Amino acid sequence: MKYRLTHITTYSGSEPISVGHNQAWLRPRQLPYQNCESSELKISPSPSMLTYREDAFGNTVATFSFDEGYDTLRIEAKSVVTVQRQRTAAPVTKPWEVVNKEIHKLRTEAEFQALHYVYDSPLAFVFPEAEAYVRASFSPGRPIAEAATHLMQRVHDDFKFDPHTTTVSTPVTLVLEQRSGVCQDFAHVMLSMFRSLGVAARYVSGYIRTYPKPGQPRLVGADASHAWVSVFCGPDAGWVDLDPTNNLLVNDEHITVAWGRDYSDIPPLRGVFIGGGHPHLHVSVDVEPLPSR
Repeated sequence: MKYRLTHITTYSGSEPISVGHNQAWLRPRQLPYQNCESSELKISPSPSMLTYREDAFGNTVATFSFDEGYDTLRIEAKSVVTVQRQRTAAPVTKPWEVVNKEIHKLRTEAEFQALHYVYDSPLAFVFPEAEAYVRASFSPGRPIAEAATHLMQRVHDDFKFDPHTTTVSTPVTLVLEQRSGVCQDFAHVMLSMFRSLGVAARYVSGYIRTYPKPGQPRLVGADASHAWVSVFCGPDAGWVDLDPTNNLLVNDEHITVAWGRDYSDIPPLRGVFIGGGHPHLHVSVDVEPLPSR
């Protein structure tokens, strides 16, 4: 599948902003199953400085600053990406306890990279209730991909998607207690569950293709960012991506932008500024399917 992605963020305030420094994780990753054919970042007003770098997890980060004031900041990221279908079913894998032990032997580069995602992170950490929940899926000797897929199905069935019950600052402990939230919350709660058993899992940000209601036109700009989890299933099987919001193995309708330990490593935009008064934020996302040649 081929897509044109448009992600527009607009900041405005009741007062001018005098100085601002920002970072953006908006360029889709180049992967064996995903080709980012083009990616452009348009910033208005023009920043005083704009550079690109690769972060610790291999994501592309744009850093830009303003030495002069502005009233409104508009950031538009446009990309064209082709995604190939990955798995249609969970792979056959070793028991989860075996995979956990082998990671720490660091025999392969894949295991070394996976070790980054075994431990607590600011937004996805171990707590007793998470371990109690995950144990029903990770029984002794169960293959890790099978167990992870079963956990995804349970989270999808037990948790209600409700954007009014959480914010970006809602702790993962409360998400599990109330069993509701959005895709970011479901990803974080699954990460806490995996890490309570020492399973390597990472947070993935990106987009998912959506469909208009029957008989209705596709609404431009009505999509949103998406999030899911990726579980390390050993050097042979590699990483398996799971979307608990939709109870899906990630396929060619998911576009990967970045991954890290949790959302705090890879927000679409992050920054600090002086001034602004009472700022207002507006985000518009469009995932447009394109003809494949």
